[in-house]
Amino acid sequence: MLPASSKMPHKQPPPRKQSISMGRGARKRDEDSGTEVGEGTDEWVQSKATVKPPDQLDLTDAELKEEFTRILTANNPHAPQNIVRYSFKEGTYKLIGFVDQLAVHFTQVGNLIPKDSDEGRRQHYRDELAASSQESAKVVISETEILEEEEEPKEVEAGSQTDVPIVEASEKMAEEELMTPKQPKERKLTNKFNFSERASQTFNNPLRDRECQMEPPPRTNFSATANQWEIYDAYMEELEKQEKTKEKEKTKTPVAKKMGKMAMRKMTSMESQSDDITKVTQAAKIVERMVNQNTYDDVAQDFKYYEDAADEYRDQEGTLLPLWKFQNDKAKRLAVTALCWNPKYNDLFAVGHGSYDFMKQSRGMLLLYSMKNPSFPEYIFSSESGIMCLDMHVDHPYLVVVGHYDGNVAIYNLKKPHSQPSFRSSAKSGKHTDPVWQVRWQKDDMDHNLNFFSVSSDGRIVSWTLVKSELVHTDVIKLKVEGSTTEGLEGLQIHTVGCGTAFDFHREIDYLFLVGTEEGKIYKCSKSYSSQFLDTYDAHNMAVDAVSWNPYHTKVFMSCSSDWTVKIWDHTIKTPMFIYDLNSAVGDVAWAPYSSTVFAAVTTNGKTHVFDLSINKYEAICNQPVVAKKKNKLTHVQFNPIHPIIIVGDDRGHVTCLKLSPNLRKMPKEKKGQEVQKGPAVEIAKLDKLLNLVREVKTKT
Repeated sequence: MLPASSKMPHKQPPPRKQSISMGRGARKRDEDSGTEVGEGTDEWVQSKATVKPPDQLDLTDAELKEEFTRILTANNPHAPQNIVRYSFKEGTYKLIGFVDQLAVHFTQVGNLIPKDSDEGRRQHYRDELAASSQESAKVVISETEILEEEEEPKEVEAGSQTDVPIVEASEKMAEEELMTPKQPKERKLTNKFNFSERASQTFNNPLRDRECQMEPPPRTNFSATANQWEIYDAYMEELEKQEKTKEKEKTKTPVAKKMGKMAMRKMTSMESQSDDITKVTQAAKIVERMVNQNTYDDVAQDFKYYEDAADEYRDQEGTLLPLWKFQNDKAKRLAVTALCWNPKYNDLFAVGHGSYDFMKQSRGMLLLYSMKNPSFPEYIFSSESGIMCLDMHVDHPYLVVVGHYDGNVAIYNLKKPHSQPSFRSSAKSGKHTDPVWQVRWQKDDMDHNLNFFSVSSDGRIVSWTLVKSELVHTDVIKLKVEGSTTEGLEGLQIHTVGCGTAFDFHREIDYLFLVGTEEGKIYKCSKSYSSQFLDTYDAHNMAVDAVSWNPYHTKVFMSCSSDWTVKIWDHTIKTPMFIYDLNSAVGDVAWAPYSSTVFAAVTTNGKTHVFDLSINKYEAICNQPVVAKKKNKLTHVQFNPIHPIIIVGDDRGHVTCLKLSPNLRKMPKEKKGQEVQKGPAVEIAKLDKLLNLVREVKTKT
């Protein structure tokens, strides 16, 4: 007996049937205990009493039994009820009777996979594997239960021979085994939101088919033979039509012609937009520049490397080498009225086209050329009125302001492809009543708004500010001719208006500027004082064409006029320092950016004059005709800020680029053992030295 009892702890636990029966008995006890807990429910229900609020309505039985029906419809309250469609059959708009009442509250995109596809087969195969694994697990569990039932009698016999404590231990082992689940149960996903399903049946809209039948268009058969005389007659009829249209155009007014031209331009612009060549514009531009550089290779080589060797043998004279000639067919018969280099791109310059003859006023054009492509302009803008002046912004080189002959000012944005100006003045916004002769960008105001000044023949100098995409004007000063006041009726004083033709702002003193007039006077003005001038200079006998401050010396400025003279002034002295007579009306003057003593002037006889006061203060060191024809007049000149070249415009719309020879841009010579001094201070001292000589002579006289 002892060995058997010693082996008992190592055997299997007692039979499962007993433990199962014990578990069932425990469940019954729990159920009985549950019924005992809920015995007093009837008494609790009986003790409940209804509590009524004091303001509850007392309704009669008839009112309580009255039924109120509420019908829910599937009509969409937001669906429009007044949609009309055009009926081609009746030729009128008709109201649509059928309105779609469907309102979509939720849509979800699903993904259906065909069974026969590869992905469908793979999913089916995975489902089969999962099902087979569950079946195999069930089979294993059933086999273990059968084995346990077979071993039960043996364990009972062995258990009868053991002691009572061993039986209790085996029962505990069996209970623990029951507590641990042997087969994996399916996990049920809990609904965290506790949704309750509610269904309602809605009214389905009936489907209707609408058909219409239209009459087929009438058909006719046409046949003819074409002979030589029939073709000849057709051509003659076409020629007669063309002649009639030409005669009609001749009889048309110029306004009607303009309207027709505008319509043609719109048509061509629409065609060009739809053209496929717009997709390769950038590549086409690069190829065009390459072709032009090959075509004008000799000119490009001269621009870069050529220096006139003859300058070594002539100390007091220089020459101008013609390089490129810029012209465009659209700007034919329009004079060059303005020139301006771009402050950022040194090869790009703007040309304004208009007319100085008030009897021949027509359209205007703004062209921007690059020296890399002299055959065609980079940008083309056209305007209804002639452009008389322009200026490019220093900080925003894509903004170009222009002044028109009709008194308007406009701002063009080169970043925008359309040909119309981005901003333009109007009669309501205070435009000038006479041609605008000069415009000039200024520093941004306190609110960082763009602003510029303009001068016109109406005697007004106007400050224009760009505020919220609108041009706002402020009259800075009104020019009045001094000593011309006359008394009118009832003692009214009538002033003669001074006609402004040119102005220039001081490089350092921000508020100071000069104004030239048609009467030949130059006024020194301040932005702060609008009622009077700081000083007046009796400069010329005819209209002042240009006024320009020296880029180095703060006291010196230069003026030119149609009275054939160029004068250099010290603004602290009322008489000119230097006077040069060029034997023809002077159209424009410009200071050189590299020297304080070098300047250029162009005259109406087609000549360009270059002066260097440090070499010869009595006459020009270069007098060179630029245009061959006598009728052609030079109008404007500008120095390039970096390269030793100038551009000259004439009244035929041509712009000529000229290179300065070494004598025209002489720098101080190097001395042995001394460094060459350069900079603004040296240039100021050089010009001061010349001015002091003139001042000494004036004091002696």
